[in-house]
Amino acid sequence: MATMKQTYPGINPSISDWKGQEITDFQEELLIKVNAHISEKWFYNHIKSKSKSLPRIDVLNLLSKYVGYANWDDFVHENNTQLPRGKLITKANRVFIVLPLLVILVMAMLFLLFKHFSTREYKFTFYDAHTRETITGNQTEIKVLSEDESPTAYFSDTSGVFVLKTDESILKMVVSAPYYKTDTITRILKKFETYQKISLRANDYALIIHYFSVMDVDDWQKRRSYLGEIFDDAAIIYQVLNNAIAPGMELYNKEEFIDKLTMPTGSLKHIEILDTKFKDDKIMVLRFRINKKK
Repeated sequence: MATMKQTYPGINPSISDWKGQEITDFQEELLIKVNAHISEKWFYNHIKSKSKSLPRIDVLNLLSKYVGYANWDDFVHENNTQLPRGKLITKANRVFIVLPLLVILVMAMLFLLFKHFSTREYKFTFYDAHTRETITGNQTEIKVLSEDESPTAYFSDTSGVFVLKTDESILKMVVSAPYYKTDTITRILKKFETYQKISLRANDYALIIHYFSVMDVDDWQKRRSYLGEIFDDAAIIYQVLNNAIAPGMELYNKEEFIDKLTMPTGSLKHIEILDTKFKDDKIMVLRFRINKKK
């Protein structure tokens, strides 16, 4: 019942006090899952009543089938293997065995009902906070954060869409994309609002570095001065090498990277920024690769 309250906080904690819509929802769930029906009168006679009379065997069979057993005998067998073989059970003893099993059965059905109705497929897209344009491509990384678990990483599809199936009511994720600032996003998930758009702020420094690598600029000194301001003095710059046979990387310090990017004979052209990390509004870590002209 505590789990049920996460989605239905107003539900009565006592099953025996259910009435009206709560009973109707239970009837509809049985009809959908096992194509069977129990009357409201049955519910009052066996759940709300203090009578110890057992339900009919056909009702016990359909309830057992609903929670994954072949029939009532299968349910009793699987949940009473601890009884000595051949031991005769009197009618009085059977009551004390069946009633706890019936409670377990009802709780199992409530749990399955909760899982069925609470799990939803949510769709997210991302857009530029300044231009309002959708961020496309499959390089947007989403790390879903969960309590007591390591983050789970996903990537958007080629159209920039991220799809997640979950029964959680709150989603916390870290979103990172090339040329955009990494951001931690928290969203309250509503069952009937399964599509959300999330804004990301452009990484201006990464855009400028890319621009410098593809455009011919005459004022080399001005370019060097600007790069000197946006990088931390202890910055570490990684170039990921495009070699499928022997992948690797090359490491630069701040001065080496600026030299290769700004000098007319520099070798760093057509840079694609993969990742940036900041310290006091300056680039502390930069990871990039070279995309050669076609």
